[in-house]
Amino acid sequence: MRIFKHTWTDKAGGAQHVKNWYLEFRDHMGKTRRMAVFRDKSASVELGRKIQRLINIKVTGETPDPTLTRWLDTLPPKLMKTLAGFGLIDSRRITAAKSLKEHLDDWEQFLLNKGNCAAHVDTLVTRARNIVEGCGFRSLADIAPSRIQQFLADKRKDKRKDNRADEAKDKKGISAQTFNFYLQAIKQFCKWMVREGRASNTPIEHLQPVNVQTDRRHDRRALTVKELKCLLEKTAAAPNKLGMVGVERALLYKLAVQTGLRRGEVTSLTRASFNLDGKPPTVTVQAGYSKNRKQAVLPLRLDLAGELREHLADRLLAAQAFHLPSISNIGKMFKKDIDAAEIAYVDGAGRFADFHSLRHTFISNLAGSGVHPKIAQSLARHSDINLTMSRYTHTSMDQLGEAVQKLPDISTKADDKKEKEAI
Repeated sequence: MRIFKHTWTDKAGGAQHVKNWYLEFRDHMGKTRRMAVFRDKSASVELGRKIQRLINIKVTGETPDPTLTRWLDTLPPKLMKTLAGFGLIDSRRITAAKSLKEHLDDWEQFLLNKGNCAAHVDTLVTRARNIVEGCGFRSLADIAPSRIQQFLADKRKDKRKDNRADEAKDKKGISAQTFNFYLQAIKQFCKWMVREGRASNTPIEHLQPVNVQTDRRHDRRALTVKELKCLLEKTAAAPNKLGMVGVERALLYKLAVQTGLRRGEVTSLTRASFNLDGKPPTVTVQAGYSKNRKQAVLPLRLDLAGELREHLADRLLAAQAFHLPSISNIGKMFKKDIDAAEIAYVDGAGRFADFHSLRHTFISNLAGSGVHPKIAQSLARHSDINLTMSRYTHTSMDQLGEAVQKLPDISTKADDKKEKEAI
């Protein structure tokens, strides 16, 4: 390997040198290669050493060490293309040389092509973009774990409006759970980069989520049977709200509380989603709309199937099952009905009764009815039974009181009474 500068003769007969240094070397195939490199000689010499290491690796069949791998990840696109043309690096690294913005665009398209729900993809990619843009990352080499941690920590801080007397105008920082959602998004993006051969490793794998139990912002509660009956009765008799008549809204809530369907899942339902003549009758959520990205076939109570059969009688298979407002307005619509039924939206413990509470109610009612925990887990479509039994299974004070009354009577008075009866 040698390093040199080309010279040329000007009109006056003087020798002139080109600005850039050149490298000349024999590659792993024994072919002589020549390439322009840098204006700085020491940088050119160092590049020559690294290229020689790549040649040696090609000859011996070894794997690049971590230091060389990190260097390859930071190569400028033009140099990467040249080395790929020589056969010294995998041509996939040319793709890796794109900006992070371009990689994020590709990732978004990849997720959509897999059939993921567009709204879910948008939320996931937007969170990753916010981190990339907020930290000022432009290439893979820019990604620094400490900067991501600091960026997310700053987002958790409350933003106070010092120039306003009204504290209600202050902006509250993100919750611990939202912090974890952001972290999950950027980690998922980096893992995809590795799987696609666009990066050799993920620099943020070691970052840990925060404990959500220390900062619960929107805990839900299960509705009692009395509250649920009141909600369905008042809603069925209520006027049109956001394009849905009261009877249809009540049926929607009944479906959600007896299946555990989420907001995004009910918006996907069509007439074809229901098999109301099956044994048992079922409703199917397609994989693209299910949270775990798996098709879900859920059984229906016979009385609910009868109501749905009447509701869907004149619908074509492709028609939407319900005349729903936008997914964000479903929550607003439910709150209006909760208020109309005079049910507390937030209870004394700070827990919310929103649309997702119907799912909490469904799982709690399964547990309260003596359903085996594994069956409850399957109906809830949870991968972890602890999630089913802890976060989603709520107990009321009445239930706790009934359980305590079932304990054996250990009072001495009870023994005295038995002795007297025996005499």
